[in-house]
Amino acid sequence: MMKTKIEIFVIDKAKEKRTEKKYSQVELAELLGVSSGFIGKVESPKYPTKYNLNHINKLAIIFNCSPKEFLPSTIGDPNEN
Repeated sequence: MMKTKIEIFVIDKAKEKRTEKKYSQVELAELLGVSSGFIGKVESPKYPTKYNLNHINKLAIIFNCSPKEFLPSTIGDPNEN
């Protein structure tokens, strides 16, 4: 199953913040409380793995920002890939 546009938006935003803070995938995984390979799977288009709302909340805490920053500012079609 392919990731949807909104899922990709969230993933790209989290990756952008991760690289700004110079965190490795493993470092972010530790902070997020997930397995060391989780972030790599999320950031890879080969896997269906993605962040959920609890992850987004924890990412906001880690990056000291609002969870809203991980969501697009405009409404899109939820069925759109």
